[in-house]
Amino acid sequence: MKRLKIGVVGAGTWGKNHVRTVAGLADAELTAVCDTDAKVRERVARQYPSTLVTPDVSALLEAVEAVIVASPAATHAALARQAIEAGKPVLVEKPFALNGRDAEALAKLAEQRGLPVLAGHLLVYHPAVEKLRDMVQQGELGKLFYLYGLRVNLGQVRKDENALWSFGPHDVSVALYLLGEEPVRVAAHGKSYLQPAIEDVVFLTMEFASGVLAHVQMSWLDPHKERKLTVVGARKMVVFDDMEPREKLRIYDKGVDRPPEYGSFGESLAVREGDIFIPRIPAVEPLAAELAHFVRAAQGREAPRASAADGVRVVRVLEAASRSLARGGAPETP
Repeated sequence: MKRLKIGVVGAGTWGKNHVRTVAGLADAELTAVCDTDAKVRERVARQYPSTLVTPDVSALLEAVEAVIVASPAATHAALARQAIEAGKPVLVEKPFALNGRDAEALAKLAEQRGLPVLAGHLLVYHPAVEKLRDMVQQGELGKLFYLYGLRVNLGQVRKDENALWSFGPHDVSVALYLLGEEPVRVAAHGKSYLQPAIEDVVFLTMEFASGVLAHVQMSWLDPHKERKLTVVGARKMVVFDDMEPREKLRIYDKGVDRPPEYGSFGESLAVREGDIFIPRIPAVEPLAAELAHFVRAAQGREAPRASAADGVRVVRVLEAASRSLARGGAPETP
């Protein structure tokens, strides 16, 4: 099968990783890169002399067979629409769009054109998250009770999106991927400390019809860099720590047992302390796995794992969380 000609729109802070990864794929060819910044274009042209480097999206679309949109968040929906209208399969970096209306319009257009359009939900391609989802789906953890995530660091302070829209797509997409359901209620509290009306810290809570509760703390104003998710079930508990170089997943055989027959409530609950198991997780870069999957999806060999519909679902949750933020944390329905 011939190599897929891919164009990357946006080669800045995160887009440059897409450029590098596409250039290293066996089944793809980095055919074109588009960026409005002349310095970025100069850097890309030096690194990849055989690649078309242009400030013009139309020129890129004429040269390629598939597109990755990795430009600033506010441009995602318009650029993705342009690519779909040009008949190109698209991977849209997170957030898929900045409101539900735009996200739904993209998904509808993709369906009308019969094109694979993927949301850039990177963590659903993380081998540790894949393992965790298998455990959840197979019932290894027992009935799920709750999960909570921590995504904080003293990092890049963005001017075009708050911590919710910058970090939230990761944790919301993972929660929906693990649970296979959408939340029925969403609440978010946050504060803008460094810039007016751009929250640096956000606490997001999602309630699901199954009874599962999910909570995420997001901030770029924190002394620690942490990327952690804890999932608590009736039989087992799991911690996914993406900052760990090797032991990314720890499975705790711990729980609270309730015997089928007991004399009093006080006697009914017994804490169980078991072993800690650290499974071997393949050392696969999630971005490389995501883009290799995008190539196969663009060629019609696989159904998208994070489809346009998944992009819509996550944007709906983030949009409801934004309404809650504006109302001081009052619960909202996505």
